[in-house]
Amino acid sequence: MSFSEIRRKDVVNICDGRKLGKPIDLILNDSACVQALVVPSGANGLFGFIKQDREGCVIDWSRVRRIGDDVILVEVNGDGARELD
Repeated sequence: MSFSEIRRKDVVNICDGRKLGKPIDLILNDSACVQALVVPSGANGLFGFIKQDREGCVIDWSRVRRIGDDVILVEVNGDGARELD
């Protein structure tokens, strides 16, 4: 699957049903494997600890539960996302 396909999908948190936005970037590790997904930080007030003026927030790839035709389901309780540095 290409990033152009991934970026068209909505990211939804299965913990609360919130739509977090569409991916704006991927973070790869040294082996070129996906390490994290980046979504806009301002999407629906995503997690109270992420500032609105940041470019995005990072969701660890281990939190991705399923990638469907139209949606990417993630499980984030507040400890699986962090600010983008």
